[in-house]
Amino acid sequence: MIKRKKTKKIKVGNIYIGGDYKITVQSMLNAKNNDVDENIRQAQKLEKAGCEIIRVAIENKEAVRLIDAIKNKIDIPLVADIHFDYKLALECAYAGVDKIRINPGNIGSDDKVKKVADICNRKNIPIRIGVNSGSLEKEILKKYSHPCAQALRDSALYHTSLLEKFDFDNIILSMKSSDVKTMVKAYELVSQSCDYPLHLGVTEAGLKRQGIVKSSIGIGALLLKGIGDTIRVSLTDDPVNEVVAGFDILNALELRENNVTFISCPTCGRTKVDLISLANEVSEKLKDCKKKIKVAVMGCAVNGPGEAKEADIGIAGGDGCGLIFKKGEIIKKVDECELVSELVKEIERL
Repeated sequence: MIKRKKTKKIKVGNIYIGGDYKITVQSMLNAKNNDVDENIRQAQKLEKAGCEIIRVAIENKEAVRLIDAIKNKIDIPLVADIHFDYKLALECAYAGVDKIRINPGNIGSDDKVKKVADICNRKNIPIRIGVNSGSLEKEILKKYSHPCAQALRDSALYHTSLLEKFDFDNIILSMKSSDVKTMVKAYELVSQSCDYPLHLGVTEAGLKRQGIVKSSIGIGALLLKGIGDTIRVSLTDDPVNEVVAGFDILNALELRENNVTFISCPTCGRTKVDLISLANEVSEKLKDCKKKIKVAVMGCAVNGPGEAKEADIGIAGGDGCGLIFKKGEIIKKVDECELVSELVKEIERL
């Protein structure tokens, strides 16, 4: 079992990040700011997919209307992503946003930072300080000559100090890099330096395939060390796929309850069934299953049950027929066309 580092508990809307609370999965809307209906549609789609926190970019004053419009249509927290303009942070706070993502050092003078800190204190709105390797301060870059892990740590702690100066500590931190090793090291360093909850992510991770690989390595490496309180898998793809990948990472590490763990073999010359189609069919049938079970789909009726003994239940394809097994023990033999339906029936009985 993974022992997580105990961090400060932060309330975000109707949920908590940090402390003993579950690791949450986030995503971000990518619809245009001026298309309110599309933003709402996408937010509802993400919520249906299981997303637990949604972020929206607020690029101008007109976009602030998205806060109220989206919040009225979803039941999960909404985060405003803001750069440079402290007035937008104030407007979003007044509009009832659940969290603000901002870098205090990018919004101007101490007076402006204080105004944001003060209203967020009054309304109990947390702030995520989001440091990226591509937007480090000139002084920090000069010190380290490149965006290394130490530079990301220094930037995060610098921005934190700007808020703490005004008695604000309702903070979540992220130190994202497109380089996986840099990202992992940066989070490790910050985790050693403070107890604020950490939002994990590999920024600019790429298209779906490479993005999931990079995110799984970076986020997974930290979660295995007990570091991290909320995650976002950043993909150049449909945001729904970010949510699916996020839960897949948590599920693989057994950090979430009520999720099916799916096991399937890679096929070989002994396979006498269309295993790829079979595995996809089973995965689709179980996408809404909330039971915490391991389900195996194997291609060989001879070795399948033995190779998947750790599975709670599974099927193994043969030549026109197949086996259904529990904990490696065969419980019935059925026609190939009935494999999936019989498997689902057995799962419903568990």
